[in-house]
Amino acid sequence: MAELNPSIIVIFGASGDLAHIKIFPALYSLWEDGFFPDSFFIVGFARTNMDDEAFRKTIFDNLNVNCRKKPINEDDFINFSKHIFYLTSKYDDELSYQKLGKFITRKASEYKMPKNIVYYLSTPPSVYEDVIDNIKNADLISSKFKGDSFSKIVIEKPFGYDYESAKNLNGKLLSVFKEDEVYRIDHYLGKETVQNILAFRFANAIFEPIWNNKYIDHIQISALESIGVGFRAGYFDKSGIIRDMMQNHMMQLLSLVAIEPPPLLDADDIRNEKVKLLKSVRPFSLNDVKNFAARGQYDRGLINNKPVISYKEEKGVPINSLTETYAALRLFIDNYRWAGVPFYLRSGKRLKKHKTEIAVFFKKLPYSLYGKNGMERIKQNSIIITIQPNEGISINFGAKTPGFKMDIEPVNMVFNYKSSFKLSPPDAYERLLYDIIIGDQTLFARYDDMLIAWQLITSIINGWSKIEPPAFPNYEAGSWGPKEADDLINADGRFWNNN
Repeated sequence: MAELNPSIIVIFGASGDLAHIKIFPALYSLWEDGFFPDSFFIVGFARTNMDDEAFRKTIFDNLNVNCRKKPINEDDFINFSKHIFYLTSKYDDELSYQKLGKFITRKASEYKMPKNIVYYLSTPPSVYEDVIDNIKNADLISSKFKGDSFSKIVIEKPFGYDYESAKNLNGKLLSVFKEDEVYRIDHYLGKETVQNILAFRFANAIFEPIWNNKYIDHIQISALESIGVGFRAGYFDKSGIIRDMMQNHMMQLLSLVAIEPPPLLDADDIRNEKVKLLKSVRPFSLNDVKNFAARGQYDRGLINNKPVISYKEEKGVPINSLTETYAALRLFIDNYRWAGVPFYLRSGKRLKKHKTEIAVFFKKLPYSLYGKNGMERIKQNSIIITIQPNEGISINFGAKTPGFKMDIEPVNMVFNYKSSFKLSPPDAYERLLYDIIIGDQTLFARYDDMLIAWQLITSIINGWSKIEPPAFPNYEAGSWGPKEADDLINADGRFWNNN
């Protein structure tokens, strides 16, 4: 990886949790690893009233909690912090942006660098449009700069609330920035194992020939959390798990595991294949929503043998809330590769285990030479791609047990990142921020695949609005989720991978 271009990183919402928990730890790690040149600086833009020194202190304190490279050497941080500045500002105030523009011009001159600016919106979605409009009105985009420089904008999820709002936000963005200047960030795509899905499929002759409906019975994609909504209750109750997880993370994982081989491993070719794949996902009718989309909300229960409250008891959640904290879908992809293969997606909070994985189950043998000699104990052959917490891949198959009998037992072949490469992979935000600055959009959603995903999810949301909701809460904290989700997959004679 090469040294990054001289850059100015403006973080809107710089005093918030996302900036301190994810963005600054990633920027510090990139700096510590030598990727930043001397000519770069970071500008915090937020409403909290503080000066540069107070801002730098909050960053240092949070790095010692959240950075991959902790504990932080104080002398090293002092050198890093010389590049960090803070402007107390308002998102809807034109004068704040004029002040920002003058500050950038002065500092760029001091650093003798072009105005290569990355605008990172680490703010509530409610202020996205204010920020975009004011960047435009203050002439803070590359078309207004002299010389060869760039301006880019990074937007965190949720990108819209439904199809129409996402379409409108996208129109607002593209009225100011070009598509190749827009980075819709999904931190799942920065995870090492997610990136490894393409390598696993397309760099190994033993897997790609069987990656189709001739050999694969079904695929499960799970993103399960044992935590509740915590301090995000205000946002989450307006969103629900289907907007928070399904529309972005889960659709991206589905795309990577199911796309056709791209002509080249570049951003447009990969994203073109994602669009083709998502267009092939069978739309949901109202009847499909009733039968193939399950939802749930957690009740009181035990997590790690400790009692936890129900969703409706969380601070900031209305007592009559019908927001789902769990969702499961059965999808079909109508193309030659995947015709007839069901894809089961599930995501939820306050569940028995924290894990994100893709489980690929192969068809059973049409006939067994071994009869009942252990075959009843053999599960379907499977490949489990674990994205978190322990990144790796396992292949599960049957093998003969030692001894005189021809008994078959299930065994695993396991690849684990930490044990295989003797190092921990970079944090997802490190990779994504690096790619933003160098201009590689491979791991970022394009407007068309994002809108196609929203069409599917909006049809489910609209379907749920016309159906009597379940009696919430309908699953205990510490369980695997609601009975409706089990019914969804059990009806096909299949079971969730709850290992």
